[in-house]
Amino acid sequence: MIEYRAVSAGELDRELFRPFIRHQVVVKCWRRDGGEWVIRDDPFIDDWSEEDYGFLVSCLKNTVSTGGLVLGAFLDGELKGFASVEPELFGGEHCYLDLSSIHVSEDMRGQGIGAALFAAAKDWARAHGGRKLYISAHSAVESQAFYRRMGCVEAQEYNRKHVEAEPFDCQLECVL
Repeated sequence: MIEYRAVSAGELDRELFRPFIRHQVVVKCWRRDGGEWVIRDDPFIDDWSEEDYGFLVSCLKNTVSTGGLVLGAFLDGELKGFASVEPELFGGEHCYLDLSSIHVSEDMRGQGIGAALFAAAKDWARAHGGRKLYISAHSAVESQAFYRRMGCVEAQEYNRKHVEAEPFDCQLECVL
């Protein structure tokens, strides 16, 4: 049975992520072409290096230390999914809170963990003054299908910081 709980800053280290498998084989991605969204072949394998894990741990520690949420999904004590929400409201009407990460280990995908993490992130964001969850989301067809199932649509207002950092991501929002 999956246990969902907040992860403390003290728990966030590389060892926590040892049982987590980031691996994703991507074949098709959504791309903007002349103002329209189209599906293009763009095959690659998405995986994290040790350096990527180090950066992730640093970011998640910052999220917790600044008052945000890091929520973990654990199976027999091993991390199999996580989501994070940043604490600062942003946007023209200060209505967005940033879902800065949501990932499910490759060996546990398709079992509802992502949906449970997303629902919990929405609840937390609503309770902390957000009216919309902002997601700078991987453009893989499978990732986008997940976000659409969660009720996400293209963001009405793009966060320039995210667009510049990940120009191929799809900028989404979900009304809380």
